[in-house]
Amino acid sequence: MPLELKTHIEDLFKSSDIFSDSEKNLNIPKILEATQKVDIELIKILKSDEKAKKQFFTQIEDIFVLNQNRLMEFFSLNDYMKNGSYTSYTNKIGLIKKDSFIKKFDDVVLAYPHKDCVLEGGQTKDEDKRKEVFYNEILKSSEIDRLFEPKVLTNIKRYSKDKIEDNPMMKADDNLIIKGNNLLALHSLKKKFAGKVKLIYIDPPYNTGNDSFNYNDNFNHSTWLTFMKNRLEVAKEFLSDDGVIFVQCDHNEQAYLKVLMDEIFTFGNFVNIISVKSSTPSGVKTSHATKKILKSQDFILVYKKYNLELIPQYYKKEKWDTHYMFCIENNKLVSLVEVLRKNKILKKKETIKDFDIKKKDHKKFYISNAEKIVRKSTHDNQRIKKLCNSQFKDEIYEEGDNRYINNDMLQPISKSIKPVFIGQNIENDISNLLCDFWEDIDFQNTQNQGGVSFPAGKKPEQLLYRIISMATKENDLVMDFHLGSGTTCAVAHKMNRRYIGIEQMDYIEDIAVQRLKKVIDGEQGGISRAVNWSGGGDFIYAELKTIDNFKNSEIGKLNKNLEYLPIGEIEDETYSISKEEIAINKAFYGSSK
Repeated sequence: MPLELKTHIEDLFKSSDIFSDSEKNLNIPKILEATQKVDIELIKILKSDEKAKKQFFTQIEDIFVLNQNRLMEFFSLNDYMKNGSYTSYTNKIGLIKKDSFIKKFDDVVLAYPHKDCVLEGGQTKDEDKRKEVFYNEILKSSEIDRLFEPKVLTNIKRYSKDKIEDNPMMKADDNLIIKGNNLLALHSLKKKFAGKVKLIYIDPPYNTGNDSFNYNDNFNHSTWLTFMKNRLEVAKEFLSDDGVIFVQCDHNEQAYLKVLMDEIFTFGNFVNIISVKSSTPSGVKTSHATKKILKSQDFILVYKKYNLELIPQYYKKEKWDTHYMFCIENNKLVSLVEVLRKNKILKKKETIKDFDIKKKDHKKFYISNAEKIVRKSTHDNQRIKKLCNSQFKDEIYEEGDNRYINNDMLQPISKSIKPVFIGQNIENDISNLLCDFWEDIDFQNTQNQGGVSFPAGKKPEQLLYRIISMATKENDLVMDFHLGSGTTCAVAHKMNRRYIGIEQMDYIEDIAVQRLKKVIDGEQGGISRAVNWSGGGDFIYAELKTIDNFKNSEIGKLNKNLEYLPIGEIEDETYSISKEEIAINKAFYGSSK
């Protein structure tokens, strides 16, 4: 019963003269004060009782450490919800300090109904009217333990080129595609992959009521925050110390999600919010321009685990930078315009402004002469200035990789030539450093990328290429637990990264799996040509074993909300799990229960 623990702990304290009065009423303020001070008598009471010790202590080897926050929550949050959950505030969301909503304080957290709960989360439209089950971390801890126990994997297949292998043994470095509730799948995989994931990217339901993934995307505002909190907390455990998470959303929840992620990952690990131009208003959309400011961007919130080292990314300049107006010839500095005219790149009356980076012959010239085309910049090296103004006056002086003339340093345009997207291809071209505003990726023509139709909501492969390039190197592990059409894993596969993808929706087999099969076969959409992709590799597909079809009396004793079969019951003859699947699961999870 949900309230059994509450009654048990209250009775435990009532037996103490220190924390109760003569009529055995609890002195809650005294308990809270003792908790805050880690009072010895309080520790003795709790540690002497097995239930209390399990709920309020963390064991580190042979030492027990009191979880003060959990104990204080237990005695301070007292409005119990019908389903066994409780919270301080039942109908308000806002920033609080201690027990009061605030206007201005230094340290704040986001408070909302169900914050202290675990939400399994019905994600399909069919489950939209299902009453969500909120498992309270204190009152339903045993049910949560069971909920989070690793689940049996079934329907296991290895996909490779021209071959599907049933019931293969799973290797440590396999690419994984898992079908099932993502919260439960994450907890199933946590022990095996904790601290090993370099990059997590997710594009969760935006809580708009109009989601293209067919998720139950009409969550109550606070329910959505609970849904995200549960998943982000466990996701953090997967990240390596130098790992990073990218979470995409729109304006509806961005501000709340930022505060939530500050709490989970800490404010000091916030990296930035990237604004991505995701649409161009046109057609019917523009008819609403008199009533609202039209949406044209999404946001990607970026947090590190602890350490961070990104690989800088670049985008193509739109026009020639006219500061590059000189060229080196025979160790002399001459006008670039004169050189361009001499080579018939520009006509006699044209100027540097007519040098067009979009023309093939112009581009060919500046790429092949990138070390010779230069701009002047100032420097403070007095020794070199003196040398240039005496020995090398009006001549170019070289020292190491640098070149100087008179009082100026010469910067070659080669230093700004980087790999950039040009349409579907990646080419070396003059570039700008990419910062926190991305407007150069086409979101409008992605419907059939990957050879699968997913008309709305599919993210461009170029977007995931950029994120994966920025945060990982070859063979690093990438995770997406809102897999959708499979873009993250498809791009990771083409880029020689390992990956884990999780998706609950039935379309995972018809869309994401089929897309990855096409990747293995060498499909040429998205970034394929840019990375010279020709096919190859493999991945494992598996499902969390459901127990919906088992109706006998023994299984009827299971919690009615438990949808998947725990690994601890895999050898129960009731479920008729094959010897092959038992062996695969034991090898994957380890033989111990």
